[in-house]
Amino acid sequence: MTRMSLLMLLLCIQPTFANDDTTKNIAEFTAQMEAHEGFVDFFRDPSEGKIYLQLEQFDQDLLYIWYLQSGVGSNDIGLDRGQIGGQALVQFQRFGNKVLMVEPNQSFRAHSDNPAERQAVEDGFARSVLWGGTVVAESEGSVLVDWTGFLLRDSQGISQRLSQLKEGQFSVDNQRSVIYPENTKNFPRNTEFEALITLQGNQPGKHVRSVAPTNDVLSIRTHHSLVELPEHPWKTRDFDPRSGGIPMSFKDYAAPLGESMNRQWLIRHRLEKQHPELTVSDPVAPIVYYLDPGTPEPVRSALLDGARWWADAFEAAGFSNAFEVKLLPAGADPLDIRYNTIQWVHRSTRGWSYGASIVDPRSGEILKGHVTLGSLRVRQDMLIAQSLLSPFKPGESTVAVEQAIKDMALARLRQLSAHEVGHTLGLIHNFYASSLDRASVMDYPHPLVKVTSSGELDLSDAYDVGIGSWDTLSLRYLYQPFAPEEEASQLQQMLTEARADGQVFIADRDARMPGGSHPMAHLWDNGRDAAQGLLDVLHVRQQALNNFGLNTIKSGEPVASLERHLVPVYLFHRYQTEAAVKLIGGVNYRYAIKGEDQVFATVVSAEQQQQALDAVLQTLSVKHLAVNEALLPLLLPPVEGSYRDREHFKHRTGLNFDALGVAETAALHSLQLLLNPQRLNRLVEHHARDNQMPVLSDVLQQLWQSTWEQKHQNSYHNAVQQGINWVTLQQLLNKATDPQLAAITRAEIHAFLDRKQRWLTKQRNKNPVNAMALTAIKQHFLQATEAMPYQAPTIPPGSPIGN
Repeated sequence: MTRMSLLMLLLCIQPTFANDDTTKNIAEFTAQMEAHEGFVDFFRDPSEGKIYLQLEQFDQDLLYIWYLQSGVGSNDIGLDRGQIGGQALVQFQRFGNKVLMVEPNQSFRAHSDNPAERQAVEDGFARSVLWGGTVVAESEGSVLVDWTGFLLRDSQGISQRLSQLKEGQFSVDNQRSVIYPENTKNFPRNTEFEALITLQGNQPGKHVRSVAPTNDVLSIRTHHSLVELPEHPWKTRDFDPRSGGIPMSFKDYAAPLGESMNRQWLIRHRLEKQHPELTVSDPVAPIVYYLDPGTPEPVRSALLDGARWWADAFEAAGFSNAFEVKLLPAGADPLDIRYNTIQWVHRSTRGWSYGASIVDPRSGEILKGHVTLGSLRVRQDMLIAQSLLSPFKPGESTVAVEQAIKDMALARLRQLSAHEVGHTLGLIHNFYASSLDRASVMDYPHPLVKVTSSGELDLSDAYDVGIGSWDTLSLRYLYQPFAPEEEASQLQQMLTEARADGQVFIADRDARMPGGSHPMAHLWDNGRDAAQGLLDVLHVRQQALNNFGLNTIKSGEPVASLERHLVPVYLFHRYQTEAAVKLIGGVNYRYAIKGEDQVFATVVSAEQQQQALDAVLQTLSVKHLAVNEALLPLLLPPVEGSYRDREHFKHRTGLNFDALGVAETAALHSLQLLLNPQRLNRLVEHHARDNQMPVLSDVLQQLWQSTWEQKHQNSYHNAVQQGINWVTLQQLLNKATDPQLAAITRAEIHAFLDRKQRWLTKQRNKNPVNAMALTAIKQHFLQATEAMPYQAPTIPPGSPIGN
């Protein structure tokens, strides 16, 4: 074959985008369909229940977002109404008679003017083809593709999540899954699709059974959005780890040699001054949030009030009238990209609220803030307040105290609204702020309950009002405009002044770690001194327990409901205990940058550590853990038609209240915090570096004295004590074999247990638990694989869904 013949043959077999006899004209193909014009035009075929996209713009960036429109209703499963499943920058690309939706790789980029350099990075890493379809009709450069199958898939990964949670094996049943026309619509900047998908399963778990009308069938609505990206990406602002902002991260392969390839930009809304020359100016366009109109009063007003607190911070950043909160207008879709939304979500159990954002990955611009608030949180706060106050005394008016209960719950809602909106403005948690007189709504607040001079509990200052000083600072860092040449220096100056003013930012990882060491970074705590805060909380707890009884519940309620009220009061100290224990083996530090003063970490002083240990050991005291014997006869089994749920203690006594078990439960919580392997390793290391620091063996000896060496005249108290003792020993034995322990730490625990073996030999005849403990230690040293296994009852949920 000649070269010319070969060329002609190749030309003949090249793909063509022109119509042929098998490709129909779009107008003819869609003659009987509903046309929806907007950002991406589409047609709905009502007879077949199909969706066809009309595409004419190829190889252009847009955003694909997937949501849950309706939820499963279980906090444990975690699939809630309005939940954002994810987002991807995508392009529609055409290859002959096929169209693909391609996700370029945004994790690896080259910010360079050289197209070849950008292409080299793009070709170096995989991309993802999210969908592919065949052209079914074509006219004048526009093509029609069937998108129905893509919309009817399990976009949220529901079946995978249920399988991971051991809630059953589910898969989509196409015969019971349809396009949901009511929320399938078009707008100028975004195109919206919705599907009702049905998952059929087998062996459904307890959480699925608790919410599904038919246990093995889940039908929910999923939502899909195609969103136009801004023509001009918003100007970026570099992330600083001290700022309290949320970063988006990627690797920049065009970074100069010697500079880090790790790039991080803050996420933030687009906000520009109408009059840049003025110190304070109205914006070109305000940031507006819309509250779910399904929110009832007085909750609605509380959420609006709390969210509006942020207007003050924007004023400090140089913007007047820049932040507004309104009710979502009638007919508006909360998933429409044009609306920043605050949704009121219902579940079968109380659970987390959260703030998420849709972000332009090219710049970090927040295109939509999306807040989800769980409706049962307010009822839990009211239960806590009622349980603390026990207000229903015979013959006394309860009007004022019931208002105080409601006021506390609404105050918490205002704070919660501001907190979650703060996330969608670009702010992360600051768990240092509670030590600075509640300097941020981005901390987790514990109710600040005070004891009056007359011994009454006062809830009037349970939650703070308004944003704090840290909130103003961090929002200014995100949004305050500067001249380009001055921005970097002005932002650094802002952080320098904040540091001089005592403002510090410590985020989630440092505060949430079970073996955390930061003495100021805690969840659900109060006060600068965590140890004194624990003593204060124990005092409040004792006052509440002294008043606890029939006056805690309303007339006509089952007496058995008392147990549900007892749980938050009995465990009122749980989070402040976690705060105080971090001082033991504690290390104070911050996210320091070279060039600042005082960048080094410091070990918490021996005196502070001892004060914290004294406070924590009180949480193991029978004085605090033995439920009042006068109260025990009122803690009745559940009545017919009700049952104990996750909000109750777990019992080993059948339907009856387990007074010994609840003490062991609370003791185990404190012991697991105190004897955390990371904490024990730090104690050993710190003493090795400075012999003035606490010695691990001394800490263990004080623990032993506070438990095993305690004696009581009351036989009930002695029984409670023996349960606490046994839990203590079991935790020591468990830690002695923990793989996280350093060899020297393990050796010190072994030496301590050996000494206690000799002590128990002398004490073994005094009670059966002593003899059993001696056997357990002997078995441990004989390296028995499972020496007297023991499992204390698990603790009920707390913040708001437990551990």
